[in-house]
Amino acid sequence: MDVKADAICFTSARELAAAIRTRAVSAREVMAAFLGQINRLNPALNAIVARLDDQSCLALAEAADRALAAGNPVGPLHGLPIAFKDMESAAGFAFTKGSPIFKDVMPADDTVIVERLRRAGCIPIGKTNVPEFGMGSHTYNNVYGTTFNPYDRSKSAGGSSGGAAAALASGMLPLADGGDLGGSLRNPANFNNIVALRPTVGLVPIAPASMPLVGVSVKGPMGRSVSDVAFMLSVMAGVDGRDPQSYPSTPSVFTLPLDREWKGVRVAWSPDLGGLPLDPRVRAVLDHQRQVFADLGCDVEDATPDLSDADEIFLTLRSWANWNTLGGLLAEHRSRMKPEAIWDIEAGARLSGEDVARAILKHGALLERMRRFQDKYEFLVSAVNQVPPFDASLDWPKAIDGVAMDNYVAWMKSAYWISTTCRPSIAVPAGFTPDGLPVGIQIVGRHRDDFGVLQMGYAFERATQTGLRRPVGA
Repeated sequence: MDVKADAICFTSARELAAAIRTRAVSAREVMAAFLGQINRLNPALNAIVARLDDQSCLALAEAADRALAAGNPVGPLHGLPIAFKDMESAAGFAFTKGSPIFKDVMPADDTVIVERLRRAGCIPIGKTNVPEFGMGSHTYNNVYGTTFNPYDRSKSAGGSSGGAAAALASGMLPLADGGDLGGSLRNPANFNNIVALRPTVGLVPIAPASMPLVGVSVKGPMGRSVSDVAFMLSVMAGVDGRDPQSYPSTPSVFTLPLDREWKGVRVAWSPDLGGLPLDPRVRAVLDHQRQVFADLGCDVEDATPDLSDADEIFLTLRSWANWNTLGGLLAEHRSRMKPEAIWDIEAGARLSGEDVARAILKHGALLERMRRFQDKYEFLVSAVNQVPPFDASLDWPKAIDGVAMDNYVAWMKSAYWISTTCRPSIAVPAGFTPDGLPVGIQIVGRHRDDFGVLQMGYAFERATQTGLRRPVGA
């Protein structure tokens, strides 16, 4: 790769979009640079799938340049290439959800997130790889195969937004979209030394959604910096009548400067959320970074919210939703589904109405406990993942620091316990293990204070600059 192309692929998305708008660089030049990076690295990483051919991508970029030259109105992401997560329906691209059951599906419609990103001016070039049905935090499936970590190509890239995270970390995309139920934005960001925000439930609309008022699933932005994540959030956020959980907000606030004074801000420090098993390598990285918050001026205290019942709440609502949305596939396609998906769906089939009602009641009590906890502490800081990136040949980590994991999502509790709070949380690069594997930190804010979470993530990012470390060969 030549020097200019390399610079383009690792320029911030904000700066790149501004350069295209001012015609300091053309959308075609930008597209050519990213295509070069994709052609060089994607065969080994397998992050971007269902991609258009190079000539089609370049033709779309040339059309974007002509629109700009003609003085036509353009969106804030005009000319930036994007590959949508393969859990999003996007007209013109295969919509497999990582399952051979859907490998031939070509949708006619866009989800609301795809619609908004297109309207903002992104140029769609493909999809990013996911686990089957987006289940689990390790990206592999029987349609496209496994996505590998650019920092160590024998390791997992996480999931379910694993393809998106690996593409960002390796400079194959400037921005990416993702979704997060139990950690699917934060976990892969953590594994790939990038940034991802899990927004407050309802800030970013989800549509279509078969069960729009049940669960804690969100859509959100991913980038190589907090600033870029905020930039992308400004076009993803905002109320939409198709999602009854979405609420009125002011998306333009996310384009404002992220600087803030931190003196006296109270931060609860709880790397293991009160006793979850934590790989010693992860704990060592996080312990080293506690002082960063103190140096910013924060009052940092050991404190953990009462997240009892988070397991029951999350697993009950997840399995119940999976049974009701995917259960119909079991009879006809059982042999084509991974064992973990079958286990999860069948767990939902065994739930009673009383089980679900109890989980909902316990969820209400947990949310109230979290509200009271955050009356005192503006932010909670914890691990994102309890383990560093693991061997990509594994289905999932079977133990953490000598503690056996009960099932394929048990190793993700540090992420999915936070999901049950419905609070905004950001994963920001925090350091590396002795063998060079990324470790992130999770910053959780008050309900609907997504901007505050971005501000804290930005301050931590500037203080540590860990996110500037690129994968070897990228």
